[in-house]
Amino acid sequence: MSSGDGVDESYRSLPSLYLTFLSIWFVSACSWTAYTYKTRHFQWNNLQWAPTSIPLIKALQPMLSFLFWYSCFNFQACSLWMSFGVYVTGVLFQTAAFVSFLLIAHGYCIMCEHLSLNERRSTAALACVFYLTLVGYKASVPYFTVLLLLNYFISFYVIFHHISQNLLVLREQLGIIENEDVRAMHDAVYKKYIMFKKFQGAMQMVAMAETMRITGFAY
Repeated sequence: MSSGDGVDESYRSLPSLYLTFLSIWFVSACSWTAYTYKTRHFQWNNLQWAPTSIPLIKALQPMLSFLFWYSCFNFQACSLWMSFGVYVTGVLFQTAAFVSFLLIAHGYCIMCEHLSLNERRSTAALACVFYLTLVGYKASVPYFTVLLLLNYFISFYVIFHHISQNLLVLREQLGIIENEDVRAMHDAVYKKYIMFKKFQGAMQMVAMAETMRITGFAY
């Protein structure tokens, strides 16, 4: 069943659904931004704002989706530009999340408060390649599924390599602390070790899910 302007009535609930998602992500974005702003004096650079961009971009996506469907039903105008904006913000959200994974894998905010120039350059280069291949994949450009899989392979290799290095360093630190019986530092280092182990497990699930999703769409 369709409305007078040709929009299927089964989509009538979408504006309310996207408005709910917008509210959730907006609250998350405000909370994260406020926390980052309060702790900015403890940071050596502005890289801590990179993870903050994730909920901000994600909040923008349901906002554009809400405006698109709301205008379709109430103003009989389905904007192509809003639809394109949803597509772009989706790509930017995935790229921002990917950059945050790389930053955490490097030990940012856990092992160190700043990254070296080479680490920042390599992260930026991987992010640019990831963004371009993701755009090509979303646009169904031939062979970009293979390129995206290759990009995921390289990127997750880099992520797991840095996680393993940081876990090795933390294990060595724990060994030294236990040998010298420095109990005051043990809890802090052990918490970092547990955080990296949990992050490693989460990245393994992300890598598996993304690989299954892409190969599933490819076939």
